[in-house]
Amino acid sequence: MSRVVNVWATPDVIKTTCAQHAFRISALEVLVSGGARVVMTDPRDADAFRVIMKDKLIEGVVTRSPSHMARQWSPPVRVK
Repeated sequence: MSRVVNVWATPDVIKTTCAQHAFRISALEVLVSGGARVVMTDPRDADAFRVIMKDKLIEGVVTRSPSHMARQWSPPVRVK
């Protein structure tokens, strides 16, 4: 199960819908190609959100912002 959902909706609509259904959002990103990418904290919330937003789901590849950086751990610091 994926926690990521791509939808044709504004961040405000997504936040309102999630608040109404008590879905917890981990990340929300506006897509360059239109719509938004939502990452839920729980895969069950993502599945329920997909059912609610079934007419607005984006199928296929989306274009994300080039300034987006994946979360990465910083390298360990060596103390001599």
